[in-house]
Amino acid sequence: MSRTQASANRYATVTPGLPSPARPMTLQQRSVVASLTEPPVTKAARALWYQGKALELMAQFFFAPKDPEFFCMRQKRLARERVDRVKEILTRDLANPPTLEMLGQEVGCSPFYLSRIFSREVGHTIPQYLRNVRMERAAELLRSGRYNVTEAATEVGYSSLSHFSKAFCETIGCCPVLYPVAKNVLLDR
Repeated sequence: MSRTQASANRYATVTPGLPSPARPMTLQQRSVVASLTEPPVTKAARALWYQGKALELMAQFFFAPKDPEFFCMRQKRLARERVDRVKEILTRDLANPPTLEMLGQEVGCSPFYLSRIFSREVGHTIPQYLRNVRMERAAELLRSGRYNVTEAATEVGYSSLSHFSKAFCETIGCCPVLYPVAKNVLLDR
């Protein structure tokens, strides 16, 4: 083992009585520590050079991210998390969905940005997604046999039966009145 490697390892080990480091030294930090034994400057400039190296090490220890993540990867992860959170919020209360502004506040971004990332991640706008989820839930209610069309429409947030019927026909492919009878035909395809 070379003298510089031993020096770097000496600083990476745990000193008795002191708390252990939260994370091991990086290769870059080890090279800075190793360079301390042989400063490349004259004797007159060494004090200043050592101060600079000390500041460099402190900056690396205190300001280095614990889990380095590229900015673009972080943005994609945050976008997915926000979209998942919006889906959860929308499905929680289909009869009274929040406005786009309220959703934006809830997930911590502007309504415009939320709308863009939602469309990009899901492939549908927020209103299209809400409509599909409402119709799927209404179909479940009608399939159960415990709800009639009016009750199913009200349960998923429609006050107009004609609007509900039109949306149901476009989304599910069958009128809601005929759905309980046609469900076997539609599901067997």
